[in-house]
Amino acid sequence: MSLFQKQKFTSLTTLVKGCQRGEPKAQNAFYDHYKRKLRGICLRYTRTESEADDIFQEAFIKIFNSIHQLRAPEAADPWVKSTVIRTAINYYKSHTKKDLRLTSVDEMEPVLASEESLEQLDRVEMGELLAVINELPDGYRTVINLYIIDGFKHAEIADMLGVAESTSKSQLMRGKALLIKKLHEKGIGQYGFVSKGN
Repeated sequence: MSLFQKQKFTSLTTLVKGCQRGEPKAQNAFYDHYKRKLRGICLRYTRTESEADDIFQEAFIKIFNSIHQLRAPEAADPWVKSTVIRTAINYYKSHTKKDLRLTSVDEMEPVLASEESLEQLDRVEMGELLAVINELPDGYRTVINLYIIDGFKHAEIADMLGVAESTSKSQLMRGKALLIKKLHEKGIGQYGFVSKGN
């Protein structure tokens, strides 16, 4: 039984509708239902715990302020996740004054990963993978999180970051090469992960 069912909400739909009516009990249950997963997402897009906490709080304010616009309560999961990710990207750009759109030429790896080495990424344990992704330069880390972990398409990533699709694809390709290099350096290069995006 989920947390919201313990609080007398029979489904995600009834929970969302309760939030749309402004019911405090529904809002508390909604927050409890999502907080662990969403804070994990915040941590993937930031460098520090305090940044993740700020993004988490900002995202929930946005969610509760706009939840009345959600026309399909059963689709709350992807809507909430997308809101948090977009908040993380906007927060990072505005608070750190860094541009997540591009990784500078100096940071780019001169040698790209081979198709064979990319296929090896299908078997890396997720915890290890996320730890290594977090070590990447911001541009690579962001595109890899968006494309590989969260399943956004290049067109969506380009829109979020304000770049051409070709730039998203280039950042992903070079980011994968650096990721594979780091995995090999740590002795876990024989494994890999599955890309969910297209």
